[in-house]
Amino acid sequence: MGAPSRRESASDTAPLQRSQSLPHSVTVALGGTSDPSTLSSSALSEREASRLDKFKQLLAGPNTDLEELRKLSWSGIPKSVRPITWKLLSGYLPANVERRPATLQRKQKEYFAFIEHYYDSRHDDAHQDTYRQIHIDIPRMSPEALILQPKVTEIFERILFIWAIRHPASGYVQGINDLVTPFFVVFMCEHIEEEDVDAADVSRVPADVLRNVEADTYWCMSRLLDGIQDNYTFAQPGIQMKVKMLEELVSRIDEQVHRHLERHEVRYLQFAFRWMNNLLMREVPLHCTIRLWDTYQSEPEGFSHFHLYVCAAFLGRWRKEILEERDFQEDASVSMEDSLSDGAQELRASSKRTSWRKAFQARPLCAEC
Repeated sequence: MGAPSRRESASDTAPLQRSQSLPHSVTVALGGTSDPSTLSSSALSEREASRLDKFKQLLAGPNTDLEELRKLSWSGIPKSVRPITWKLLSGYLPANVERRPATLQRKQKEYFAFIEHYYDSRHDDAHQDTYRQIHIDIPRMSPEALILQPKVTEIFERILFIWAIRHPASGYVQGINDLVTPFFVVFMCEHIEEEDVDAADVSRVPADVLRNVEADTYWCMSRLLDGIQDNYTFAQPGIQMKVKMLEELVSRIDEQVHRHLERHEVRYLQFAFRWMNNLLMREVPLHCTIRLWDTYQSEPEGFSHFHLYVCAAFLGRWRKEILEERDFQEDASVSMEDSLSDGAQELRASSKRTSWRKAFQARPLCAEC
């Protein structure tokens, strides 16, 4: 069972950019803090319109009930309210509406102060290897039509370099770069007309809007990584532990698959390392990742603990193919992109992974087993 190959469109010897057009002064756009809906209810199905109305009512109050927002978001967030909802669920913005403009302004200024202070050091001996690896990895990302636009490439380079410098315990590790994309795409969708962000010409987006999207992306990505940073510290102990927990989970919910993998000497680390390192972003289309992240951000430990159950649900989805496979020598990774052509498959798996989680709450998974 082959997995999608890692894109190699960029040469490992690609020249570093010695100069970049840094963004101009801060202009705070507050569109994401008010009602951001731009879609007419008549264009939506009755069910979608009803869900959107529930979100709008919840977001319209002076203090957003975050617990209710999490419950409502678990089953998916309408596209038009996803930017503000993600900012709230991640903890980037406060629940109080009146405090949000000042919070945005302060955090955006803080981010660009980091750039002023640190970014010129990317060519110093101490940091050049970090910047070079970031510079090599970004062109390998998807969606290529978006990422390879010069303005977007520069934004990603700044976000990743600043994060690495400010988190020396881990620094930059391959895999972190993929985690920028969902936030950037979701926040950009608020400011572009194209339905498909891949087709968007970012050069037409006002500079102050790009600045704000960049800062918001940095802070929300940082919030995510705060909960899984041990995935990226030396020897990546967080990933090692999560793979072990996934192995135990599968052994308890589907012993036949577990024994089949054991019999053919397939180690979970061979296929699940990437699932933890990239949060399945190299396995499923971007729109499915974004839908999954709606749920992850609704869970207390969505990107760490709950992610294990999603991985187990995907193994269950390919159970038949796994049990029929006899030769895992070529590639032990499981490719899921072709089967997940839309978000429906992910939604069908949600009830199964939720029931598994509830079933094991009384018997927690033990990473030491």
